[in-house]
Amino acid sequence: MDIGIDLGTANVLVYVRGKGIVLREPSVVAVNKDKNTVLAIGEEARQMIGRTPGNIVAIRPLRDGVIADYDITEHMLRHFIEKVTGKSFVFRPRIMICIPSGCTMVEQRAVQEAAEQAGARHVQLIEEPLAAALGAGLDIVVPQGSMVVDIGGGTTDIAVISLGGIVNSASLRIAGDKFDSDIIAYVRKELNLMIGERTAEEIKFNVAAAFPGARNTSMEVRGRDMLTGLPKTVEVTTDQMASALEPSVRRIVEGVKKVLEETPPELSADIMDAGIIMTGGGAMLYGLDELIRRETDIATALAEDPLSCVALGCGKALDSLSKFDGKANNLALGR
Repeated sequence: MDIGIDLGTANVLVYVRGKGIVLREPSVVAVNKDKNTVLAIGEEARQMIGRTPGNIVAIRPLRDGVIADYDITEHMLRHFIEKVTGKSFVFRPRIMICIPSGCTMVEQRAVQEAAEQAGARHVQLIEEPLAAALGAGLDIVVPQGSMVVDIGGGTTDIAVISLGGIVNSASLRIAGDKFDSDIIAYVRKELNLMIGERTAEEIKFNVAAAFPGARNTSMEVRGRDMLTGLPKTVEVTTDQMASALEPSVRRIVEGVKKVLEETPPELSADIMDAGIIMTGGGAMLYGLDELIRRETDIATALAEDPLSCVALGCGKALDSLSKFDGKANNLALGR
């Protein structure tokens, strides 16, 4: 069995060759600290965030696109692999896993070893921008420049791709999770209200935007009053949230411009014609595509299914591996 895994900071997606995406769960693990045991993994564990007693913690084992807790990551991977393949490991699967383009060799090895310990027969790694471009339907093998901005939970990967490889790229540790923490910090500082991660995520989807005036919405938010310690409700608006996100959004836009500046002229011309494709959950921040279009003067569009692009691209790369087994790792990593 061949499996592609988008091992994201926020979500894990599993693609099985011939079946498509069969699993989509949050990358969260609930652990009982007293007994040192795992209580829940995935959606069940996510429901516990901010709602657990002192001896139970909901852990995100990946931070900024890399493994922060090796043992918990291995446990989580094993759980998801078993969920897809069944518990009998008679046929250990070949697995392809996506990694951010800025991963060091040590971080790459940690991902590879965690997957092997979790039951993989053979592990290949693919850089996220390549997988995202494949999943978005781009033909990356032709001698033509394509530009992908993949904004996940922990990292933003910006890459110019041609002839099946990455010509120029940047990886920023700013993405969806940073947007959430920006919102939490703003609401605490400006509105004297303490809110949790899940509330921040709701605000991000329903109210937040990449720039003031992108849309005109507001919502009531419940949290704990910083002054009295009692529950309180306040209203937040799009312009407030755009202001909260401005520094992080600015850094992503600057990252896109920097990669464009360092791109060879012929490929720049191709990108001008084809435009920039955005993938990943963070790319769905309202108005972000419009802001990048304004700043770069290049047509920018969200991929058809931004959340699934990396996993779908993993699946397409798996098909290639079966044809080019000898050079698999080089092909996967765009080398």
